[in-house]
Amino acid sequence: MTEVAEPELASFPMARTCPFAPPPEYERFEDERAKLVELDSGQRAWVLSKHEDVRSMLNDPRFSSNRFNPGFPVLFRDGAPRRERKLNPSLINMDAPEHGPARREVVGEFTVKRMKALQPRIQEIVDEHIDAILAGDQPADLVSALSLPVPSLVICEQLGVPYADHDFFQKHSSRILNREVTSDERLESVLALEEYLDKLVAGKEENPSDDLLGRQIAKKREEGEYDRNDLTSLAFLLLIAGHETTANMISLGTVALLENPDQLEAIKADPGKTLDAVEELLRYFTIAEFATTRVAVEDVEIAGVTIKAGEGVLGLSYAANFDGDAFPEPEKLDITRGGRKHVAFGFGAHQCLGQNLARMELQIVFDTLFRRIPTLKLAAPVDQLPFKHDSAIFGLHCLPVTW
Repeated sequence: MTEVAEPELASFPMARTCPFAPPPEYERFEDERAKLVELDSGQRAWVLSKHEDVRSMLNDPRFSSNRFNPGFPVLFRDGAPRRERKLNPSLINMDAPEHGPARREVVGEFTVKRMKALQPRIQEIVDEHIDAILAGDQPADLVSALSLPVPSLVICEQLGVPYADHDFFQKHSSRILNREVTSDERLESVLALEEYLDKLVAGKEENPSDDLLGRQIAKKREEGEYDRNDLTSLAFLLLIAGHETTANMISLGTVALLENPDQLEAIKADPGKTLDAVEELLRYFTIAEFATTRVAVEDVEIAGVTIKAGEGVLGLSYAANFDGDAFPEPEKLDITRGGRKHVAFGFGAHQCLGQNLARMELQIVFDTLFRRIPTLKLAAPVDQLPFKHDSAIFGLHCLPVTW
């Protein structure tokens, strides 16, 4: 009897070869709403690329966010750090019923009202860094001069982390997100950051400061539920997510606006349009594409297939945000597109906690940067810019600009 060979599966993930478009291999997914792929780690998983399917999956409690589940997809070879212990579950790893109450405990720190209270300080930080750019040499590196320090300072002040230590935590957070480091190297950085944050939280316990960590200590003690490991896990998540993602969006957004002068002129003429531009840039780049990875905890029919319990699934948020059925002419940057139905911040119960902060930072940076340096231009062609291909978050290593 002749054996029938299994069809060869597409290898995943696929590198972005152009900063302004999804990987060309994503076209393979257009004919099948759900497709089985082989990950670099050797696992198999389903990928979903249609906008409606990705949102449906992210809003379905039968898909788990628990990264300690044995079936959870590990995208990259040697990608999961080996460790003898682990901290208490972080928000990013929690499912119902634990996730909802844990998220509600901290969501008040990221309300629109609290963000508005932070606005003057963020404006001050942005102006100080643009002052330094204008006083410095040309060309300047926008990544090191503005994109990275602004969100780093903001999240440090919000959490109560000394900004003087930014070189330390930026080094280790970059390593944790790097696809090419070994699991032992990644674990070394995880443990270094955990130890640093554990000591920081411990130091706030005697006299809680008026920052997110200090307020959480006071609040949880009053409720009789304080646990240092819980708070250290939260600090770990927010510190990494709070500066790497926004920093890369500042750089990429600046490039896109400079390369689309009609869109840039529109927000210069009417800063009221900047928030619409931010939404479109978030859709256009979707820099944290793989935050929407899940594992099925029971059999689920979705996108025309049955995903069985224990099988991993990747909601390709970048592909979803380039789905022509949801976003006509998705390859076109169009700040008049309107709406927030993109999935750059995820969707459902795990939608990004800090999205209001990210939106406000981006709006302030773009308005201020192009108002104060109206002649800003790239100092190198786009095809020569060092885009990141080694990180789980798409971005730029540096961005030379002049004016």
